[in-house]
Amino acid sequence: MNRLYHYPLSPFSRKVRLSMGEKKLEVELVEERYWEQDPEFLRRNPAGKVPVLKYGNRLLADSTAICEFLEEVQPSPALLPRHAEDRYEVRRLVAWFDDKFHGEVTSKLMGERVFRKVMGTGYPDSANVKAGARAIKEHLDYMESLLDQRRWLAGNEMSLADFAAAAQLSCLDYVSDVDWNRSSVVKDWYAKIKSRPAFRSILADQIPGFPPPSHYADLDF
Repeated sequence: MNRLYHYPLSPFSRKVRLSMGEKKLEVELVEERYWEQDPEFLRRNPAGKVPVLKYGNRLLADSTAICEFLEEVQPSPALLPRHAEDRYEVRRLVAWFDDKFHGEVTSKLMGERVFRKVMGTGYPDSANVKAGARAIKEHLDYMESLLDQRRWLAGNEMSLADFAAAAQLSCLDYVSDVDWNRSSVVKDWYAKIKSRPAFRSILADQIPGFPPPSHYADLDF
C-alpha cells in the first residue's frame, strides 16, 4: 500500500492526493504535523515539509516531483500533455500556483487565519490578511482570462495545472476565503473539477476547531 504523509490543509499535499485519485492509485493517508519537526519525519524528508509519498520502497518528496514521478509510472490518465509547448504551459501554471499564488494568497490567508492557531504562533497579522484578500482578486481575474480562451487552465484538456490551482483554492474555500461571485467562469471551472471522484476525500476533510462552511462539500454550490 502506498502511504502519503500529508496535512489536510496543505495545498501541496492536496495536489498529490488529486493526482493519485485521478490515476486511481490507492494510498493510505497519514496526517503529519510537519511543523513540529518530528525526528522520524525528518528522516523521511530532511526538508521537513509535506507531502512525502512512500511508493513501494521509495520515499518521495516535493509535490511537483512526486506528481511528475506518478506521471511516469502511471501515465494514464495523462495529466501532462504530449507536446513540449503544451507541457511547458502546464508546468508554468503549476509553478504559478505553487509559488506565486501560494505566496501571495494562501500563505497569507490560511497562514494567518488557520495555521497561526494550529501551530500556536500567535494572533493573525491583519496586514497579511488584507494583502491576501486583495491578491486573490487579481489571481481570480487571471484565471478567468485563461478560461475565457481555454476549456481548462492550460488548454483544452484537464491537467496537473488544474489540480495545482484547485488544491490552493479548495484550502481557501474550506475557510470561506474565495468570493465565487467574482467570476462565474472560474466558479464553473471549479464546480467541474470539484465533482470529479478524485476530489471526494478532500471534500471529506475535517480540521478540529475549523468546521468547513456548508457549501464546501456541495457540488452545486
